[in-house]
Amino acid sequence: MQQQPLDPHDLDTGTLALFAGLAAASTVQDELAALGFPDLRMSHGYVFQHLLHARPTIGDLAEKLDMTQQGASKAVAELERLGYAERLPDPEDARVRRVTLTPRGHEAVAAARRARAALEDRLRQRFGAPALDAARTLLAELLDTLGGAAAVRRREVRPPR
Repeated sequence: MQQQPLDPHDLDTGTLALFAGLAAASTVQDELAALGFPDLRMSHGYVFQHLLHARPTIGDLAEKLDMTQQGASKAVAELERLGYAERLPDPEDARVRRVTLTPRGHEAVAAARRARAALEDRLRQRFGAPALDAARTLLAELLDTLGGAAAVRRREVRPPR
């Protein structure tokens, strides 16, 4: 049975963008599972973004993620159990522990980037470069207008409340 196309006027712009983003994230997660990372969740990305170019403490992560230290510690403990992150002593103060990605964590980041690039290629083939570029431009402008672009640029996107 063929489904009716969604009427773009049935939902507001923010909800349409959110649902499109969630569908894209689900597609990427399916690809990650197929590539050997079935245990990664979208919520892990909020922590990963802070481990790409820094080795924060749990307190640093808690502040950046707008959560308690207990919540940040729990998130890191889960990533440690899954083999994506580890806590190492600070080189200058062994009492301080810093969080970093493991080699498997870096592999997951690379796989996620490849999966997102493959999705972009699929969308470009389906809708054409001009239409996709126009949609991306509009979404970026919406993000900027709504005050979210700065957090993206700083890699400080916080989880939804």
